[in-house]
Amino acid sequence: MPRPRLTGLGGGLLACTGTLLAAGISWLLFGSSLFVYGLLFLPVAAVTALWVRPADLITAPISVPIAFAVGVWPVSGGSGGFAGELMGVVSALSLHAGWLYAGTLVAALIALTRRAVLSGRRRAARRGTAAY
Repeated sequence: MPRPRLTGLGGGLLACTGTLLAAGISWLLFGSSLFVYGLLFLPVAAVTALWVRPADLITAPISVPIAFAVGVWPVSGGSGGFAGELMGVVSALSLHAGWLYAGTLVAALIALTRRAVLSGRRRAARRGTAAY
């Protein structure tokens, strides 16, 4: 697996692009299934938290929910102009908040784990021992 180190903005753009891609797959192959979109959102959240650089780890759990809202638009099922589209997005966000919370939790747990490992390595380096 590649080990790119994205800035906070890059991680947010990656998450938005990934959720739009997930929404496109859900729309084209599964008839705008929000269940499929939610399932595809979880790996996007994990990849975002894994690929952001250590200095910007806090941005992963922040950018992932924003990306979920961006990506839900194509599969929300709204119609009838701007107001209908907006109501479709709001309805999709409220009815499928479980996926939003799960993805945010995945990103937060990965970011916290990465931060703990980095802190442990720094402490071990200060003591002069090797971290394994």
